[in-house]
Amino acid sequence: MTEFCPPKPPAQERKLSLLARLGKVRHSALSVVYERSYGMRMGRIWTPLRSVYFVNEAELIDRVLVTDAEHFPKSDSMGRMLDSLIGNGIFIANGEAWRRQRRMLNPAFEAARVQDVFTLMRDAVDAMADRLGRAAPGEPVAIDVETTHVTADIIFRTIFSRPFQRHEAELIFRSFGKFQELAYVQGLWAMAGLPALIFPGYWRAARAGRVIRRLLEQAIDERLAARAAGAPVPGRDILASLLDAQDPETGKRFSRRELVDEVGVLFLAGHETSASALAWALYLIAMRPDVQDRLHREAAAAFGDRKPEFSDMRKLRFARDVFRETLRLYPPVYLYGRDATRRETMRDKVLPPRSVVMIAPWMLHRHRRLWDRPDVFDPDRFQRAETKESVRCAYLPFSAGPRVCLGASFAMQEAVLIIAALCRDFRFAPVEGHVPEPIGRLTLRSANGIRLTVRRRDGAAATDAG
Repeated sequence: MTEFCPPKPPAQERKLSLLARLGKVRHSALSVVYERSYGMRMGRIWTPLRSVYFVNEAELIDRVLVTDAEHFPKSDSMGRMLDSLIGNGIFIANGEAWRRQRRMLNPAFEAARVQDVFTLMRDAVDAMADRLGRAAPGEPVAIDVETTHVTADIIFRTIFSRPFQRHEAELIFRSFGKFQELAYVQGLWAMAGLPALIFPGYWRAARAGRVIRRLLEQAIDERLAARAAGAPVPGRDILASLLDAQDPETGKRFSRRELVDEVGVLFLAGHETSASALAWALYLIAMRPDVQDRLHREAAAAFGDRKPEFSDMRKLRFARDVFRETLRLYPPVYLYGRDATRRETMRDKVLPPRSVVMIAPWMLHRHRRLWDRPDVFDPDRFQRAETKESVRCAYLPFSAGPRVCLGASFAMQEAVLIIAALCRDFRFAPVEGHVPEPIGRLTLRSANGIRLTVRRRDGAAATDAG
């Protein structure tokens, strides 16, 4: 079959003027990538108040994220972008605040062990299959809205022990889309050293963030009120773990504001990034019928007509490789920002303190010298020996070092389950004339959505949604 190169923004062939770069980057961080960027080891972007350096070399990336991580904290521009949504939660906190949160959150992540939450994931996937089964044959489905719903449903069941409703999913999708657009541009201002409050969209971004935050606050307040009244409440979900969490060094618990911050982080990290990657995965699958048929055969062999069990997950190797390849081509967190706290020397460049160091999985995963046919969708690459070195030095979908994503196993399990379960029962096809447009803002999404047609396979039974 002809190799499939999925869409990516056109690379710039010639140097852009400062005004041209500013105009393009407001739309998407990916719109100013040069063709040579996919082969560089290190580059620099000049801004009036701060220098920004892009690092694309394995040894330097390891230094920033692992060996010298304490000297490269999360960039303050990220904090300014996400403050109205997640406050000073663990995703953006630094120093002692981050270490305290990490100590207290470890029990919550223990409560979300992948085997223990498998049935919750499966119930959410059944509900998604039920929704897709009601779609009219041949009618375009906004698959990115559906992946937002299912991943939010999974994380809501895990945190709050209740399913996520359709009106909540649509509210989150609209509000976060607006928040992404405005907060991303606000982050560009912060990166350049400009005050956030003079950004024209600052208050609109804050309002969009508060819409999502209020939804989480309401669920937390309902639990707090029930506990205060002595009513029976779930005792084994993540919120229960957070309410009982104590800092082992000080004995202090999370305040209400801190609870909302940490739940906001878990909700954002637990659904938005997975929703983005899954939408791209289903698009890639729809564009390669041979891949889709292999996924169908693998799932049918693994669990047949019954509901999948946790023990079946190890049989879904190809589904795992499809998702790994999706994360390579469309990493949801396509850019990691760190601030240099001291004078640093990298290659032939001297970085002054407060320089911004960027590591871009988007470019690293497509590096011309590190990957074979880097723009081609090829899930089988992960079973070839020559790919092992590429994965070791140039594959960072979940970051690395002390701030590696704690939910990586959770995300992989839910994605493999969703892909396998859906490809067993449904066939996905592209919508004629619709080509998604990747844009990089807070996460990697499609500017014009991702629409597919969905048909139930012959003989596939309707699900009994939980």
